[in-house]
Amino acid sequence: MSRSTLRWIAGAVVIFVLVIAAAQSTFVVEPGYRGVRVTLGKVSPVFEPEGFGFKPPFITHVDSVLVRQQTHTMDAECYSSDLQHVKTKLKVLYRIPEASVVTIYRDYEGDPFDTLIAPRMHEALKEVTAHSNAETIVQKREDIKTKALELARKKIGEILQVEDLVIEDIALTPELEAAIEMKMVQEQEANKAKFTQQKTDIEARTAVIRAQGEAESISIRGEALAKNPELLELEIVQRWDGKAPLVLGGGVRGTQMILPISNTPQGQTPAAKTNAR
Repeated sequence: MSRSTLRWIAGAVVIFVLVIAAAQSTFVVEPGYRGVRVTLGKVSPVFEPEGFGFKPPFITHVDSVLVRQQTHTMDAECYSSDLQHVKTKLKVLYRIPEASVVTIYRDYEGDPFDTLIAPRMHEALKEVTAHSNAETIVQKREDIKTKALELARKKIGEILQVEDLVIEDIALTPELEAAIEMKMVQEQEANKAKFTQQKTDIEARTAVIRAQGEAESISIRGEALAKNPELLELEIVQRWDGKAPLVLGGGVRGTQMILPISNTPQGQTPAAKTNAR
């Protein structure tokens, strides 16, 4: 092989090495991630922000850690205060804070949810449900969720941020579910009967009040008529429909002036008809 050929080969190798070195000396951290720089097995205490950066080639690599909110589903089994077996399906929303990126990468292996969140969330739920009976757990799941979330946050600490907890399902034994459903039906029927009784009582009190009012009104009108007889004649005039009655009382004054002449027989005046009776 000639010397010139060897030079060409050596030059090609150098160029190749330089290209590889140039490629190894840069890194990109994608949006929603933070980078952890590792040089010869030593982790840098400062994380790398998202974007483009440089690093020493071959001896340093940058691993990405997701800091966006993540959602994991988990199943948890626990017991109520009345020793009933309760199965729950949970959805946990969490994120890794920027301040914990290096610590999580360096000190914990695997998915932080499996190693840090799931065990403590399960433990917190067991402690909360142990103070409530099965019926309360089903009826007040929001209260159970709030207490379990607060307790889990205390157990996990600030290394991870648990955003929220959703209880998707609570499963009891078929016998217990049937008993709770029957009890709820009985309570609804009792409430309905109570409402009906209250309605009846209100209607009865209303009728009594109405009757008392009518009685007082009649008494007041009677006293007024006894003191002022002219009020009776005024009421007769106000209520007359314009037709002459078939029978006229002789004790009521002023009737002649309200009887029309057209209703009086021919040849007889209203006064004569009244006198005739």
